[in-house]
Amino acid sequence: MKLKVSSAQLFSRLTSINRVLNSKNSFPILDCILFEIDGQQMSVTASDSETTLVTSLELIEADQNARFCIKAKTILDSLKEISDQPITLGVNLDTMEIHGEYQNGSFNIVGERADEYPVPHQMDGNIARHEIGQNVLLTGINHSIFATADDEIRPVMTGIYFDFTPDCLIFVGTDGRKLVRDKNFTVKSDTQMGFILPKKPANILKGLLQKGEDLATLTFNDKLAQIQTADFTLTCRLIDGRYPNYNSVIPQNNPYRATIDRLALVSALKRILVFSSQSSAQVKLAFKKDQLTISGQDVDYSTSAEERLICEYDAPAMNIGFKGTLLLDILNNLDSSEVVFELADPGRAGLITPAEQKENQEILMLLMPMMLND
Repeated sequence: MKLKVSSAQLFSRLTSINRVLNSKNSFPILDCILFEIDGQQMSVTASDSETTLVTSLELIEADQNARFCIKAKTILDSLKEISDQPITLGVNLDTMEIHGEYQNGSFNIVGERADEYPVPHQMDGNIARHEIGQNVLLTGINHSIFATADDEIRPVMTGIYFDFTPDCLIFVGTDGRKLVRDKNFTVKSDTQMGFILPKKPANILKGLLQKGEDLATLTFNDKLAQIQTADFTLTCRLIDGRYPNYNSVIPQNNPYRATIDRLALVSALKRILVFSSQSSAQVKLAFKKDQLTISGQDVDYSTSAEERLICEYDAPAMNIGFKGTLLLDILNNLDSSEVVFELADPGRAGLITPAEQKENQEILMLLMPMMLND
């Protein structure tokens, strides 16, 4: 069989789905990309058995329907240096020899039969479906993924929790030391439901979702989730388990409030961390009337530093310690010009929120304190 396609379009689609593949796979066929031709449409699929990503493109011409596989590295390397032009692929479905021709050259590679390629997971049982703006999903993932855990001690905390409520959709990420709760009030659900999206498909979605108003269809049950847009369909296995009660760890009644310029605080923290302990990265925040003093020290190397910033604070003086690198992570994942610290005492978690919340959104970040030596 023969097909003709734009080399640039094909390379772009293959590059976008290639991020699903693992460097090492238990089944050799998972090193491959599946090509399926149906009329003038060609769909390409990549899978690691847990996550499957499918995209499609229009062919210039094709003489028959077919299914075949090519190793991802082989086809990507073959197309990488070819300029944007039509390319013809001739596939011998008996021998799996593939001959590629373009304007000033040709290549020969060997494909694989599609029979062994895993069948995509099918969703059944109690299925929920929501139409959600791609920008809503992208924002929620961007805000919460950095707060998820990296270790496998508690697998449920390695993913992003999607909590659908009658009032809003809540994105939650936590590793036990920091927590993000991002509410979006444009998405509502008749019943309370949720799932835990693993980190790998979440990272893949970060590169695929658009910032505009285009919609995505999110479908899920208790084992699988599928996100479908006009350009791609991603299906993944969910993390099994009960997500911790994140609301119970968010302290209420925080009487001390400080409003601070976010970028000024980020700059000061970066300078102070140079002189702080490399192992603990502890910084001390000392609040008093309209002033914040940030300090850090490393007793092993006799280094220390402090800086003072102007802030809005009208409460009793208070000192609290944080891990400076985690505080930087939180501040860098907020985009407001000013942030608000809500505090109760040095032993309770500090809440950090934008000074001005965006329309239909309410974001809150939490950071556990560190005990100060003085």
